[in-house]
Amino acid sequence: MVEWDISLILIIILLGFLAAFIDAVVGGGGLISIPALLAIGMPPAVALGTNKLASVFGSATSAFRFLRSGKVDLAVVAKLFPFVFIFSIIGASLATFLPAELLKPIVIVVLTIVMIYTLIKKDWGSIRTYSKLTVPKAIIFTAFMSLIGFYDGFLGGGTGSFMLFVLLMFGFDFLSAAGNAKVLNFGSNLGALVLFISLGHVDYFYGFIMAASMIVGSYIGAMFAIKKGVGYVKVLFVSVTAILIVKSAYDYLQNIL
Repeated sequence: MVEWDISLILIIILLGFLAAFIDAVVGGGGLISIPALLAIGMPPAVALGTNKLASVFGSATSAFRFLRSGKVDLAVVAKLFPFVFIFSIIGASLATFLPAELLKPIVIVVLTIVMIYTLIKKDWGSIRTYSKLTVPKAIIFTAFMSLIGFYDGFLGGGTGSFMLFVLLMFGFDFLSAAGNAKVLNFGSNLGALVLFISLGHVDYFYGFIMAASMIVGSYIGAMFAIKKGVGYVKVLFVSVTAILIVKSAYDYLQNIL
């Protein structure tokens, strides 16, 4: 058990807020919140489970803010939500006995492609071109999101970026893609949390403290995104993706060297 300490609580509140602010728009908050939980002495499995508990509250808050602003396509996310939820449980189940390093090289490559493509396509995501999908496209869309849901349960870093990128591929602008991604990310967070709770890998004391700070951070982050618009979301998306690439590559090299 981690001893209760006011300095640790302050660290959790501050870093939880910062993680949620960033995560509310483009994902990647786990880069801040998980190391924060590890730094106060939590075992890795408990840190992952506790982060999911806090992230459920954070993603629910930002999803609600985007919903209120009309930036969420309810018909789309309602169909995809069960898939990301179920596949996240499957991913979290496998994460209990398979090393995360199996996926990290693939993640680094895919994130790099995502960033380069976004930088090259100057006007990509500026205008919404989404229209009703054909059956084959709908199947591909669902398969991509199910795979990302699985990834969120198994590893997690960059889930929001991957969801946002897929939504952009299918014609959403950056702002509506961010809103839809947050609702779906809430589903994948919830699925993984169910598994971690069943395994007893959640510290509820620190988890609820971080959740409270994430609620505030998520609300303010989503509000900023809605107010600042597409350009702000795109810049943050590229920045966070670049940080994710560097962090993932560093972690991978540390493990193999």
